[in-house]
Amino acid sequence: MSENTHAGWFSGVDPDDLDGAREAIEGGSADEPRAWPALAVESGFAADEDEYYERLHEATVYATREAVREAEIADDKQLIHAVRAMDDCERVANELAERVAEWAGSRREDAGTGIEYARRLAQDDASDDPLVSLARRVRDLADETDALRSHVERTAPEVAPNLAALAGPVLAARLIALAGGLEQLARKPAGTVQVLGAEEALFAHLRGRAPSPKHGIIFTHEAVSGTHSQHRGSAARALAGKLAIAARIDHYAGDLRPELEAELHGRIETIQGRDTE
Repeated sequence: MSENTHAGWFSGVDPDDLDGAREAIEGGSADEPRAWPALAVESGFAADEDEYYERLHEATVYATREAVREAEIADDKQLIHAVRAMDDCERVANELAERVAEWAGSRREDAGTGIEYARRLAQDDASDDPLVSLARRVRDLADETDALRSHVERTAPEVAPNLAALAGPVLAARLIALAGGLEQLARKPAGTVQVLGAEEALFAHLRGRAPSPKHGIIFTHEAVSGTHSQHRGSAARALAGKLAIAARIDHYAGDLRPELEAELHGRIETIQGRDTE
């Protein structure tokens, strides 16, 4: 029991000190209910019961806002914002590049496709041409995608060193984003990590309309995509198992364990060496 509970939850806290009130809320505990409003008035925290509840409301709202703010600026949350922004920029750039290609096809004999064509078209001197202007937007978005990818590749190993070493920085960041944070990913069993990103297929399976998915977003890892389809499920289970362990080490310990990568490599080598029909 906190010593504050003997004289009131906010005993010794300046009524105008919201940080002190937050500390009392987050650090305090009690084994049984007490007459908190009366104790607060007795300790001088509030003039009467109504003022106590007003100050309590103000303190709890402040404590909640500060907790949310601190969670949002945590390293893993910043990584989530970065990888989602990277994916958004890439998706929009590709969609607009298709629009540029379709539009250019109606006007230019040398029309091409894709981001690279948009980059070439963006160099055109026709500054007042809306097609060229759109191509420049595509170029800028593609450049922003590259910059965000570099940021993710640089920061993911700092946030989750073992996960980034096993999965690669971008896939590690996407797994953390799909789970909602590193702590949430560390709490998930390997079977859930294996199908992260395959939620639609999983729900279809649970409704009896599709087979169980063998993997989700971890399919992009060479250990899975580079394995024969006959043994891909085994490779996905092996990879997901190591990724789950890596996430737990990253969250609860934080030190790099190179043996994880060696163990995964050996396991995948054994699976890929199996005979196929």
